[in-house]
Amino acid sequence: MTEQTDAALLSLYMRLYFDEDVSVEIATNLASRGFDVLTVHDAGRRHLADEAQLAFAIQEQRALVTHNRVDFELLHEQYLASQHLHFGIIIVKRRLHDEIVVRKLLSLFDSVTGEEMRNQLRYI
Repeated sequence: MTEQTDAALLSLYMRLYFDEDVSVEIATNLASRGFDVLTVHDAGRRHLADEAQLAFAIQEQRALVTHNRVDFELLHEQYLASQHLHFGIIIVKRRLHDEIVVRKLLSLFDSVTGEEMRNQLRYI
């Protein structure tokens, strides 16, 4: 494949924003594979409220990746009820090894485009 083809394919994938409770190593692994990932730490947005993190993810047109199931399920429901758009929320079950989460995210990338992820709540 050419670099132009690779860039076109990568544009189909969702862009991710990692909440501070998710391992930075997972984001680093995906970034090394060419995926567009941003962490709370890299964005300089540590210790902000969940609402602020989701608002930033929306501003950046990114799906938010978190372990925080309870709060983000509630935020997702609030967004749907008020007909506000978000670019996806991915609830990640804590795993013993980061590689398991990376494999699950790669599988999600293979099955859902960034466009299809809009207003979706997914569990991996």
